[in-house]
Amino acid sequence: MNKKDLLPILFAAGLTFLVTKPVDAHHAFSAEFDAEQPIELKGVVTKLELVNPHSWLYLDVKQPDGNPANWGFEFGAPFSLKQKGITKASLPIGSEVTVQGFRAKNGKNFGYAVTTILSDGRAVKTGGAQDAPGAQENPAQ
Repeated sequence: MNKKDLLPILFAAGLTFLVTKPVDAHHAFSAEFDAEQPIELKGVVTKLELVNPHSWLYLDVKQPDGNPANWGFEFGAPFSLKQKGITKASLPIGSEVTVQGFRAKNGKNFGYAVTTILSDGRAVKTGGAQDAPGAQENPAQ
């Protein structure tokens, strides 16, 4: 193989690396969430966004002073959630749920949901990151 034949192969390999590397970084749990800060919050659903690559659930959570604070929780992809029985009908606005997961590193009111306990009592694994601690168990216990 001469140098002229090798050039397209190297170009294709480099392009493949550039295209696939950001996808790996995108799904890293540790980029946004703190494995040392498990949380469990009960609140009222205000919004559910079933969008790729991650869905989001928003809740009003009652604070110690009685006022609500809106929290956002990252869920898995819509297709994965649908396979687990999660749709807009299973998380209607106004329903009360409990989310177990991990808080964001930046301290703002959002986190990663490992398990969501629906108003009918079902506990559903709602996170999508394979590298999240507690992805196979309850992180708040």
